[in-house]
Amino acid sequence: MFSKGQWIFGILFAIVFIIVMIISYRKDLKLHKRYYKGSVWILIAFISFLLMITAIKFVFV
Repeated sequence: MFSKGQWIFGILFAIVFIIVMIISYRKDLKLHKRYYKGSVWILIAFISFLLMITAIKFVFV
C-alpha cells in the first residue's frame, strides 16, 4: 500500500499544512470579521435546507 517514507511525508505535510492554515486564518481574522459579517446565517439556511430535503425524502419514501 504505502511505504514508511510516504506515511512520514503525509503526516508531516498534514501537520505543516494545518499550522500554516491556522497562522493564515489568524492573520486575516480582522478582514473576515469585516467582509463576511452575517455569513453564518447563510450557512444556517443551507444546512436547514439540506435537513428539510432529507426529512422530506424519508417521509415520502
